[in-house]
Amino acid sequence: MEQMFEFVGNHPYLWMALAAVLVMLVKSELDFRSNKSIHVMPMNAIRLINNNDDALIIDVRESGDFGNGHIKGATSLPLSTLKDKLDGLAQNKDTVVLAYCNSGSSSSRACRLLMQAGYTNVHNIAGGINAWLEAKLPITKK
Repeated sequence: MEQMFEFVGNHPYLWMALAAVLVMLVKSELDFRSNKSIHVMPMNAIRLINNNDDALIIDVRESGDFGNGHIKGATSLPLSTLKDKLDGLAQNKDTVVLAYCNSGSSSSRACRLLMQAGYTNVHNIAGGINAWLEAKLPITKK
């Protein structure tokens, strides 16, 4: 036990780094558990889009990324501007909403904002556009 205290005393930066990593892991886990949106795989997202004519597809990446390619029918609403435009997105808050980004993390935050605004049928495309492309699904630049 004495050796452990000596090690801690000799390497305080290592222990601070360990504490920081643990705090980030706990925060990440709490954020994941508090997010009540449904994570859907790209193939299930296609089913949702095909079965709901009024489905709202939101691309929360920056505009430049949107121009490089996006899911057909998607609307570009960067995460930085989404909060200001939540009221005018859909007339019915029960509308199916699919959000995506590059990897799924920013769209997870977007889903949280949407649910706080009262949207009840919110879905996050797991893995974002990267998973969409990996599944060999089409994108458009129009």
